[in-house]
Amino acid sequence: MTPAHEDIHQRRVLRRHRRVATASLVGAGAVYFATHFVETPGYWMLLVRSGAEAGLIGGVADWFAVTALFRRPLGLPIPHTAIVPRNKERLGRGLGRFVSRNFLDQDVVLARLHGAEPSLHLGHWLAQPHNADLVAGRLLVLAPDMINAFQDQEVRGFYRDALASHVRRLDLVPVIERLLQLFMDSRDHQRLFDRSLLLARDVLIRNREMIRGQVGARSRWWVPRRFDRRLADAIIAGVEEWLGELAQHDHPVRQDFDRAVHDLIGQLRASATVRARLDGIRDQILASDELQGLIEQLWEDLRQALLDGVNAGDAGFRASLVASLQRFGYTLETDPGARARLDERLESLLRELVLPFRDSIGTFIADVVREWPTDSLVDRLELAVGRDLQFIRINGTLVGALVGMVLFVVTVAVFGH
Repeated sequence: MTPAHEDIHQRRVLRRHRRVATASLVGAGAVYFATHFVETPGYWMLLVRSGAEAGLIGGVADWFAVTALFRRPLGLPIPHTAIVPRNKERLGRGLGRFVSRNFLDQDVVLARLHGAEPSLHLGHWLAQPHNADLVAGRLLVLAPDMINAFQDQEVRGFYRDALASHVRRLDLVPVIERLLQLFMDSRDHQRLFDRSLLLARDVLIRNREMIRGQVGARSRWWVPRRFDRRLADAIIAGVEEWLGELAQHDHPVRQDFDRAVHDLIGQLRASATVRARLDGIRDQILASDELQGLIEQLWEDLRQALLDGVNAGDAGFRASLVASLQRFGYTLETDPGARARLDERLESLLRELVLPFRDSIGTFIADVVREWPTDSLVDRLELAVGRDLQFIRINGTLVGALVGMVLFVVTVAVFGH
């Protein structure tokens, strides 16, 4: 039921109960006055008259009490009437204080949070395909505005600086040390050594003539050219043979290379100079205009790709988002650790963003109530509790009539008249 239809329904119910209460009061009055037209009323007629009289009094008293809550009865300036309009500000302060002291009490809120298991319920809800599709649809509607919000240069600069700040806090030594250790464990450093030998041999062969020229240029003038050429070829052949020997996996140079890499890992861990040098290289790279421009360009490309995917209405993009939301729901359903982490985040959010401001929330409620138009406040309260108040009127008439009849019976029995 929509709010408008619910409002109409409440007004219809209030009018019906108000008519019943008024009819009971009018009925009691009619019976009371009708009994006075009987010239010689007997016991039963007097009993009915007493009941009707007491019911009329009780009905009028309760009508006055109910009416005095919301307005002045018959418009008369009677003291202590129109209680709600006259005490609207005090009502707002009391409501705000009640909410802040009871509903927003830290122990109460956290106990309710723990008992409700919100992450588990969220997991069950998101795991349903139609719910995940509903959330995906809402996100896709909001996504363009959210993405475009990051176009602002200051916002982009904030995230760029935040990224740089996180990277500056990163200790590169353990990262490089771990990479080198993995490099050694996988023997990739020996494969790199083999590639270096092949590259050196290729460079040697391709530059054979240049080496001959360098040898001839450094030879004496009286040495024949053919000896220079033979010497150069001998040098080239010797280097090539030595490179071939290094290709053997049991060569001592390879063992020395292993030890050198291992020693380098130890130096990384112990050397403050190496650590300072790595930090300096890191900071220099982060401060470079080229990297800053690259980060901004990457962010712009990512933002534009997201925006294009959202605006294009691609069914695959939506299906992927729905699948991701469902997987998140399944994770929350099956992984107690994930639920515990999410519940912990929610608890931290309440502790940091809600509970410290509970007094402000109470003040906000009081201010809202104070700013409400009086007629509107009275109307809303009367719609909310008016039906029950009409039952008070009805019960007042009926109980008053019953009490009046009982008093009449007791009076006649005791006093005989």
